[in-house]
Amino acid sequence: MSSLASPVWLLLLVPVAVLVGLYLLQQRRRSRYAVRFASLPMLERLVPERPRWRRHLPAGLLLLAFVALCLAAARPQVDVEVPRDRATIMVAIDVSLSMEATDVSPTRLEAAQEAAVQFVDDLPERFNVGVVAFAGTSSVVATPGQDRTAATDAIRSLELDEGTAIGEGVISSVDAIRALGRRTGAEEVPAQVVLLSDGTNTMGREVAEGVAAANRAGVPVSTIAYGTPTGTVEVEGQLIPVPVDVGALADLAQATDGEAYTAESAGELDEVYDDIGSSIGYTTEPRDVTPWWVAGGLLVAMLAAALSMRWFSRIA
Repeated sequence: MSSLASPVWLLLLVPVAVLVGLYLLQQRRRSRYAVRFASLPMLERLVPERPRWRRHLPAGLLLLAFVALCLAAARPQVDVEVPRDRATIMVAIDVSLSMEATDVSPTRLEAAQEAAVQFVDDLPERFNVGVVAFAGTSSVVATPGQDRTAATDAIRSLELDEGTAIGEGVISSVDAIRALGRRTGAEEVPAQVVLLSDGTNTMGREVAEGVAAANRAGVPVSTIAYGTPTGTVEVEGQLIPVPVDVGALADLAQATDGEAYTAESAGELDEVYDDIGSSIGYTTEPRDVTPWWVAGGLLVAMLAAALSMRWFSRIA
């Protein structure tokens, strides 16, 4: 993506447009004058036969150079990805009984565990990573730090429980991030919660309270709605539908300036975590490319002068 730091300088294109109009007007007048001056057979003897485009190419290149220099004055910038030096990531995983559904093989939870472990392993080494598990309540099962083994072991040891306390999961994640900031004195380090769930908040504090806590701390929450609409779990011999509540999780992400994702298979979940890792691991910064536009404009102007000297023995 590109932008202009000083777009007001684009007003310089107005005189360039005037020059284009004057050039076209001059060519029209020259053609009329030549026809009045002599008959066509005489013109053919007096004027050497040259391709018509040669006469216009140097002027066209010169005008193009003017345009490039006008754009250079407006200080063009392009967005580049710069690796982050540090960040804190909390991986929050739903361990409610609905995560036992087998619509994602072997189960939602087991597939989520494998994908989350890979996500943690792929994060930059200097990132702090913590893990929160939530069902009827929530708990920090791995405090944020650079110990990847502690985080991955915590993910692999997750066990199912009753209830779904999404709001509690968000609040626990935010509290862990803030506690790390107080402990290290690095409260300005960027942080994000990546929350995976398949259901609706049924216990604990409301999701709105989690949103408020995340917004106060300036921590976006990216959500992954995981599973299919046809998922079921068996309870006392009966199949209970456990469809994914995509809308509620998307609302949570939107309210905290996070990103909302959906995944209906282990492969899709891997892709989601890859995408999140790329967005977290890099920040987009504008980079000034004015010198390139200046150099381009000068090179085009020099080419116009060289062609004019070569074909017409004059610079202009």
